[in-house]
Formats: sequence, structure tokens, C-alpha cells
Amino acid sequence: MIASPGTFSVHRDGVAGALMMEGVLLDDIAARFGTPCFVYSKAALVSAYHRLDAALRAARNGRPHLICYAVKANSNLAILRLFAALGSGFDIVSGGELMRVLEAGGDPRKVVFSGLGKTAAEMRLALQANIKCFNVESESELDRLNDVAVALGVEARISLRVNPDVDAKTHPYISTGLKNNKFGIAFDRAIDVYRRATALSHIRIVGVDCHIGSQLTDDKPLREAMQRIVALADSLAREGVMVHHICPGGGIGITYKDEDTIDLKGYADALEASLGARDVELLLEPGRVLVGNAGVLLSRVEFVKPTENKNFLVIDAAMNDLIRPSLYQAHHEVVMTGPFRADASESVYDVVGPVCESADVLAHARSLAARQGDVVAILSAGAYAFVMSSNYNSRLRAAEVMVDGDSATLIRKRESFDDLVGLERLQSS
Repeated sequence: MIASPGTFSVHRDGVAGALMMEGVLLDDIAARFGTPCFVYSKAALVSAYHRLDAALRAARNGRPHLICYAVKANSNLAILRLFAALGSGFDIVSGGELMRVLEAGGDPRKVVFSGLGKTAAEMRLALQANIKCFNVESESELDRLNDVAVALGVEARISLRVNPDVDAKTHPYISTGLKNNKFGIAFDRAIDVYRRATALSHIRIVGVDCHIGSQLTDDKPLREAMQRIVALADSLAREGVMVHHICPGGGIGITYKDEDTIDLKGYADALEASLGARDVELLLEPGRVLVGNAGVLLSRVEFVKPTENKNFLVIDAAMNDLIRPSLYQAHHEVVMTGPFRADASESVYDVVGPVCESADVLAHARSLAARQGDVVAILSAGAYAFVMSSNYNSRLRAAEVMVDGDSATLIRKRESFDDLVGLERLQSS
């Protein structure tokens, strides 16, 4: 069975019980493109974007808002092109992500640049592209950005990423809004830093920003953070500094197993209530909520390995393909893709990959009716999956496929050995 039917982007064929994404059998995708393979549903991506956009439109009642998709969640060009066509902006954290957005046809005037270690070269690239805004995370960054803007003879539009000291109550590795986190400018320093920014010749203040963490399933911390940065914007207004936009960041979570998730309409209404009659644009920087449950990772069973203490299902995907379970102790549902078998009997397995690390466990204690050669689907693999993959153990990174109705299209080819070693084949002198 698939946990929480309707939550994920896959469904069972009504007759044979084979797993499908939209109108395509996942077994057929595995046979055609090989495994491991990431597969994304275009319909699920579009639906997720429209759900969030509709909630914001209804809450704002004609006043402006902008969804800036967090590129770090999944940066495949096909996905960026799709969101750009839907009117999305983009939240980037590197020069490489900016180049991907531009390659995909994204509007640089809808790009916000986050991240606490922006280099001068990245700043130049973003200023030359004329992005919407830099989310500045330190006073040193502010000085560097002004210097780069002076050298280019342009103006840098900025907001401060303020650290509101709000506990997101999420995994410590993805909590970003507390005093001891490396991100942002301390709330009690924000006014002074904004004052300093007003004195810099090539800096223009346009917003207030924060981000408190990822995979939030309760919107109370998000509402609290929003109230704090709205109060900060009011304090700035009293000093004659008017902001164009206010952004409470992203962080909206998804269902991986059976988690309750944030009601988007209620959250959008709460944000609008915090803004009241203030004449500002509302920005959001969502990532996972738009792509997380739109993707699966397909993998083939290499071996069924029973031992005295437990059973192992050894598959051809590994922690280099999907590091979240090893890094965050994250849960991903694992289901068989094939049709129902009358003779199938379930056993309890740890689902593991071939990487030479004991941490290479993708799922613990799962009941599966699996045989060597079967294909499994690891669900909720649309966010922070391929983008965090690596070549550890000299493994080739997986293919990526987009499903649209009854068709499946390769959107990133599987790496080859030549791809793996090409940059190391240096010309002899």
C-alpha cells in the first residue's frame, strides 16, 4: 500500500496494481531509462505551484505577491523552465544557480539572491543580470556588495535577511532562525545595519527578509517570524525607510510518511493579516513544498540478503543518490512498482545501497514483497535528492525523467564514465 493515498505523485493501476505516475508505468520507465532514475510528474509540479499561488491570490485580494522558487531544492533546467513559464520568481544561493535560472529563461528581475558567502564574482554576475534583490546576511557582505556596485556603476537593491530567533522545531541541520545559527543578521542588530545601509552610496533598501528553517509542518513559528519582521518594517518606516516587499522565507513542509502539513489557505490568510493595510509586496521562497512529492527515485533490487539478525534488500541506488536518510535520518516511503503477485509474501528489510558505508541505509524495517530484479520506488524524492547527489565511490549520477500525461522524457542523461573522469584527463605538457 502507498501511505496517505493522494499525497504522492504516484498511484496504482486499477486492474493489475502496477505503480504509475500520471499515465506511465514506472516499470516501463525503469526498463527504458535504467536505474537508479529520478522521475518527476509535471502535473504534480504545476498543481503544487497553483495551490500555493491560489492561496496567496485569494488572501492578497489583488495586492502583489511573488513566489520565488528555492532553486536549491531541485535545479533541473526542465523544472526551472516549467516554473518560469508559470510566472515564478527564483530564490538562488549561488552564481551557478543564477546561471541555471537564466539558461532556463527565468526573469532576473524576479530573482532574489540569498546565501551568506556570496563572492565578489557572484555579486558582479547578479548585478550585471539586474536581479530583483540581494538578501544580505552580514555587515561585511553589505560592504562588499557596495564596493562591487561602485566598481560597476550600478545600484544594488537589498533586503536584510534578519534572524528573528524563532525556533522552527525542525531537524537541527535545517533550522536556520535561531541565535546560534550561522544565517542572517541578529534581530537586535537589524535597525543599526539598515541605518548603515542607507549611508552607502550604491545600496538601495527594498525589503525585509527572514528564513527560519525547512520542512515545517506547523505554521506557528512562521507566523511568529512574520510578525517580528513586519514590526521591523514598521520601525524602519518611522525612520523614513520604506520597504517595497516583506518576505517570511520558505520552509513549508510536505508529507513524507503521515505528517500533518500546513494549511496553505490558513497560512496565506495569516500572512495577510500580519501585513494589514501596509502597501508592500509579499514574497515567499518555497522549495520543498513545490517539488518534494512530485518526484520518486526508481531503483532495482540487486540482491535479497537474509541474515541471522535482519534481512537486507540491496538495491542499486545508494546514499550518493539520496543522502537525506543518512544525513537527516529522514523517512522516505519505499514501495514495489510491479503488479500484484498472488504468490508474493512480505518480509521486513532494511533497504540498503552498495556504497561502502554502514550509513548507506535508505530505509529501515520496511515490509516489502521483493525479489531480485524487482523495481522499487522511493517516494518524495523531488526535493533535496538529485541536487545533493555525488560521485562517491566513483558512482555515476542518475538519470532524470519528466512525465507529462502518457509520455516520459529524459531531462538529464545518466552520467557516463567519460563524464566522471573527463575533467581529470589533462593534456600532457
